[in-house]
Amino acid sequence: MPGSVPVLVLTTIGNEEAARGLARSLVEERLAACVNIVPDLRSIYRWEGAVSDEPEVLMLVKTTEEQISPLRERLQQLHPYEVPEFVVLAIAEISEAYGSWLVESVKPH
Repeated sequence: MPGSVPVLVLTTIGNEEAARGLARSLVEERLAACVNIVPDLRSIYRWEGAVSDEPEVLMLVKTTEEQISPLRERLQQLHPYEVPEFVVLAIAEISEAYGSWLVESVKPH
């Protein structure tokens, strides 16, 4: 995996259907190797001066450092939220086989 560092990107979205569509686009465009969709999340947050309490779906996006900028740009284009969550987490440890698969999955062909 020289030169390619796997990372995990977190984002939330309003429902599973929207999450599936967004995930499929990101994987098909090779911006993500895999996206896990975690349903039944509850988010309580401040937005436009008021506290909101909404159901959401968490998306765990596996990609590489090289893909962070294009992924952020594409997510902004496709995401229905005005300000979508985009949190990048470093992966402290990853198996060599899984890491190699992840890196290979986001390389352009």
